Amino acid sequence: MTAMQWFFSFLKKYRMKLIIALFLVTCTSALAIVNPYISGIIVDDVIKKGNRNLLGELIILLISTTVIRSVLRYIYLYIFETSSQGMLYTMRDHVYRRLLHQDFNFYNKNRTGDLMSRQTGDMDAIRHFVAYVIYSIYENSLLFLFALIMIFTVDFRLALCMIAVMPITVFITYKQLTAIKPAFHKIRQQFSSLNTFVQENVSGNRVVKAFAKEDYEISKFNKENDAYRDSELNAAAIWKKYVPIFEFLSSSLTFILYLVGGIMVIKGYITIGKLVTVSGYLWMLNNPLRMAGWLANDYQRFVTSVEKIYSTINIEPNIKEPKNAVEKKKLNGEVEFRHVSYLADDDVILTDINFKVSPGQTVGIIGATGSGKSTLMNLLCRFYDVTDGEILIDGINVKNMDLYSLRDSIGMAMQDVFLFSDTIEGNIAYGKPNCSFEEVKAAAKIANADEFIMETQDGYDTIVGERGMGLSGGQKQRISLARALLKDPSIVILDDTTSAVDMETEFQIQNELNSLSTSRTVFLIAHRISSIKDADLILVVDDGKIIESGNHQSLIDKNGYYATVFNHQYGEFNQMKNRRQKGGTK
Repeated sequence: MTAMQWFFSFLKKYRMKLIIALFLVTCTSALAIVNPYISGIIVDDVIKKGNRNLLGELIILLISTTVIRSVLRYIYLYIFETSSQGMLYTMRDHVYRRLLHQDFNFYNKNRTGDLMSRQTGDMDAIRHFVAYVIYSIYENSLLFLFALIMIFTVDFRLALCMIAVMPITVFITYKQLTAIKPAFHKIRQQFSSLNTFVQENVSGNRVVKAFAKEDYEISKFNKENDAYRDSELNAAAIWKKYVPIFEFLSSSLTFILYLVGGIMVIKGYITIGKLVTVSGYLWMLNNPLRMAGWLANDYQRFVTSVEKIYSTINIEPNIKEPKNAVEKKKLNGEVEFRHVSYLADDDVILTDINFKVSPGQTVGIIGATGSGKSTLMNLLCRFYDVTDGEILIDGINVKNMDLYSLRDSIGMAMQDVFLFSDTIEGNIAYGKPNCSFEEVKAAAKIANADEFIMETQDGYDTIVGERGMGLSGGQKQRISLARALLKDPSIVILDDTTSAVDMETEFQIQNELNSLSTSRTVFLIAHRISSIKDADLILVVDDGKIIESGNHQSLIDKNGYYATVFNHQYGEFNQMKNRRQKGGTK
């Protein structure tokens, strides 16, 4: 399917409406020939010949034609506008759904600003084409054609003189379309880049202020803004070269009419009324010529926007729903990694990962930053697919499981906490929107969030800012944890979820989680030994490999990586404790 075929698949639903509207455009264009024709009759028969009896009927006909044209024009404009809005609604919904079905790789490679511009500026260019450009091109073509036909009925020699500009107009229009296309591609590219820059800086405004980099960011914005302005000016430079030519050709018709027409009237080839009639048709020739350049611009902008949107949503996700997918309403929580390896863009992330977890067990995962801890859980949720090996849940390969049921059975509190601009209750209940308030409150208590929530101005009805602005890192982590637990999942993944809370709060959260672990399989990714030391199984990940595994005591006895980290963390803690005790003794 081409980009244009994709566009017309949305327009097909409104085909009958648009056909009716175009028929009305045809009627109004045909009626446009009436008033100039009557004006000529008034000059020849009423004014020159003195036939006053015709005047009343002709005036009534003039008024009636004008009223009918106005009514029909209102109807078809209404049809085009409502059809464009309806088509845009459906298209935007389709594009949004396609974006939601894309996998992590897609969002890793596409900037937010680019995707936003597809849904805003590009969509509006398409709506403008349907609401205005379609009927304008058709109407102006009809007006030009009908005017030429009527001029031919007056005198073919005058018509041939008027039509002489047509080949030049067609050639100039073609040249403009060819020249303007790459310019509009550049505009869309720079618009996306500008959108991305603004979005990132608005989201990261706290970082900008913390480092006092306002002037630096303003200078960067000015570069983006300048680039967008220059791309618009480059496009303007193209059409300003061609539009004056169309204006000149349009004005030349007036010159041709009154020069040639005046000579023909003097020589008696046509009457003064016929000249008035042809003069009345002049706007029907002038307007299409004047509009040709602008309509060519709008058409090319529309084509560029369709191609941009289609190229974005036409990318097939790597993670797809399997055929004959296995759907389980409730998982037991048994997890097994068998010789799992994962490569991303030829970079080795994980190598030969093997472990098995029984239902209800708690698994701690520790390792240096970038060692592959979070990737393990992303593969379990099938955000990415393994390169080699397989991941089994309850003995079923995750590649064969229904994606919705798989992810719905997993509660995940991610490392990068994202909260929506909603109430605290709405954020916690995100995964289970029909739950009761008591369930929300119970989940908040497990996550040790209820106390600070009740201290806020509106409690659970407090609106959090974009991405949780206004809350501390620890508060956001606890709301994220409550959101994950409220789903009542079979598998819980906590990716460094307590890194921003104090030791006492972490201890309370761990106690609550331990009371739940018999019914859920829990994965804890952490840098603190205190977060995972009570886990049934601890995996030590380094450079994409599991270098140690066991429980806390067995890993201490091995005196390896885990023991080293433990001594660093608890050794410093014990030294501080001893110093405080000595200070107290003094």
